[in-house]
Amino acid sequence: MKKHIPNLLTCCNLLSGCVAITFALRGNGEIAALLIILSALFDFLDGFAARLLKVASPIGKDLDSLADVVSFGLVPSVIIYAFLERCVGGLAPALREQYGTILPYIAFLIAPCSALRLAKFNHDERQTTEFRGLATPANALFIGFIPYAAREMTVLYNFWLIAFLVVLFAFLLLTDIPMFSLKFHNFRIKENFVRYLFLIIALILLVIFKLGAFPIIILTYILISLAVLPLKKR
Repeated sequence: MKKHIPNLLTCCNLLSGCVAITFALRGNGEIAALLIILSALFDFLDGFAARLLKVASPIGKDLDSLADVVSFGLVPSVIIYAFLERCVGGLAPALREQYGTILPYIAFLIAPCSALRLAKFNHDERQTTEFRGLATPANALFIGFIPYAAREMTVLYNFWLIAFLVVLFAFLLLTDIPMFSLKFHNFRIKENFVRYLFLIIALILLVIFKLGAFPIIILTYILISLAVLPLKKR
């Protein structure tokens, strides 16, 4: 019985992603974004349960990746597609009339890049202690919470800015840049200083910006990872 617990949690991740898509398609991207957090929680719990119960399996790993493609690839794509449709109104009239219905589809670049990222992760032995490229949950939190952040930063209603961010983060999914993992093997400050620093900054940002903080938190994560990279090389 216990061997099915991690897979059940993974299926909850997938179910949360499917429900999120329905909300996003109905124009309620905010609730869809909240369901990304729920999916991320199930994604953490399934791996934790598999290690705790010592029932990890190749099938569980494959199922986890399939669920993540939906929850952290397709869901943010649909959310930002709907958001870009709202931003089309700010384009030049001629451009809007000719290409206004096509341009928002750039949002779906996130989904295949997420699938490639997950396939790469499953077969890259370097990613046991750190990530190579941006992890799909982090990318989903950045892209999926842009509508929340736009409430405080109206500059985000610019179509070209969002399209640029979509392309940039699709690239970050596939890049080979080392990024630190939040997995704690112990709780010593010296060995986990970067993790503690990031978590403190993230908490402060959440207090200040509430749910709109997630894009800023992910940007902070990327910048800290880039800052740590030269130190690792030394």
